[in-house]
Amino acid sequence: MADAKNSTLIRSVSDDRLQQPRPVKILHLFDHSLPLQTGYTFRSMAILRAQRARGWHTVQLTTPRHVDAAASGAASEEVGGFTFWRTPFQASALARTPLWPFLEMHATRERLHELALQERPDILHAHSPSLNAHPAIQVGRELGIPVVYEVRGFWEDAAVDHGSTQEGGLRYRLTRWHETQALRQADQVTTICDGLRQEMTRRGIAADRITLIPNAVDVDRFQPVQRAEGGLRDSLGLAGKWVLGFCGSFYAYEGIDVMLRALPQVLQRIPEARLLLVGGGPAEADLRALVAELGLQDKVVFTGRVPNAAIHDYYALIDALVFARKRMRLTELVTPLKPLEAMAQCLPVVASDVGGHRELIDDGRTGLLFAADDAAALAERIVQLHDAPELADRLRAQGRAFVTAERTWTRSVEAYEGVYSRALAAHRGQPAMA
Repeated sequence: MADAKNSTLIRSVSDDRLQQPRPVKILHLFDHSLPLQTGYTFRSMAILRAQRARGWHTVQLTTPRHVDAAASGAASEEVGGFTFWRTPFQASALARTPLWPFLEMHATRERLHELALQERPDILHAHSPSLNAHPAIQVGRELGIPVVYEVRGFWEDAAVDHGSTQEGGLRYRLTRWHETQALRQADQVTTICDGLRQEMTRRGIAADRITLIPNAVDVDRFQPVQRAEGGLRDSLGLAGKWVLGFCGSFYAYEGIDVMLRALPQVLQRIPEARLLLVGGGPAEADLRALVAELGLQDKVVFTGRVPNAAIHDYYALIDALVFARKRMRLTELVTPLKPLEAMAQCLPVVASDVGGHRELIDDGRTGLLFAADDAAALAERIVQLHDAPELADRLRAQGRAFVTAERTWTRSVEAYEGVYSRALAAHRGQPAMA
C-alpha cells in the first residue's frame, strides 16, 4: 500500500469499472534488462524497485534488442523478483539490411499493443533509444494512453563510439531526426542529466516538458567498504599493493587505454601501484594488447565479468576508482552511474573533466578531475591522491555525504510523480481504452 505522500497520484487514477481509486500502473518499455548486466539494466531495476516501494504498479517489457529473448522465443522471464515480458523476434534476411530498425520497431509495437490491452496501464514509459519511443507513441495514440519518453543518451552518439556511423554522416543525421521526432511527440520527456536536457532544448523541445531524473544510488546497498585482506586479494596477486580500479563495461569511450598509458608514470612514483580491471566488453582485446605493448602484464589484473552480487568483494580491494572517459559528444552529454556507486562506498574518485563527470564531481571536494585524454595529467592526480592521505579521507567523507543527500533513488524517483500527473492531465477527455 502506498503511503500518504503518494496519495495525489493515486487519487488521480480511477478505475471506471470499480469506481474507486487505485495506484497508477506504468508499463515500462526497455531496450534490454537483467540478466544482462549493464548500467542501463541497473538503472532500470533501481527505478522499478523504487516505484514499487511507492505503491505503484509496474509492468516490464523488453524489445527484440534483448538478444536472449529474441533467440529463445521466450514470452517472459522472472528476474530479480520482477516479470519481464519479452518480444520474440525471428530475424529474417531483411534484418541484415537497412530495414532492420523498422522490423524491430514493428515487432515491438505489436507486442506492446498486445500487452497494453492485457494490462490496461495508465502510462506507457519508454526508455532509450528512440526505437522504443516510436512504437510506444503509436500504441499510445491508438489506445489513448499518455507516453513518457526517458532519454539516457542519444542513439546517434552511441553509434559513433561503436563505429557504426560517423558524426554528421547521413545515418547519423537520420538517427538524430528520428530521436528528435520522438521527443516532440511524447507527452512528457525525462532525462538523466543536465547535458542531455540542454541538448533537447537546443532542438526546440519546451523546457517545461523535460524533467531531470538523475542517476542515483541505493545507499543501503552501497555502504562504505572495508579494505579486504587475504582471500580474493591474495588470489589476484594484490597483497600489499595500492590498487587503482575500474569496474564496468570496456568500451573505447571509457578511456581505459588512457589509464594504461598513465600507469608507467604512476609506477615510477608508486612502485606498489596496480590496476584492477573488473568487467569486459568490446575493447577488451585491444586493452590486453596494449598491456603487452607497454610491458605491464604483471601490473594489470583483468578479472573478466563478475556476478553483480560479488562486485562488493572487488570494490573492497580498491584504493581509488579511476574514470577516464574520453572527450566526445557522448561523454560530454551523459553522466555515468559508477562514480556515484564509488562515492557511496567512500572510495576516492579520479575522473576526466568531461561534461558528464563535471555534473557529478566537485573537483577537490567529492573527487578529483583531470584533463580528459591526458595520461600525464591523470598520473599526476593519482600520485597527488596517494601522497595525501588526508585528501583521500576528505574525498571519501564528502563523496558519501553528497550521494546520501542528493543522489538516492528514493529522491530521484519522487520526480516521476509530477511527470506522470502532467502526462495524465494532458490526456483527460480523450477516449478511454476499449
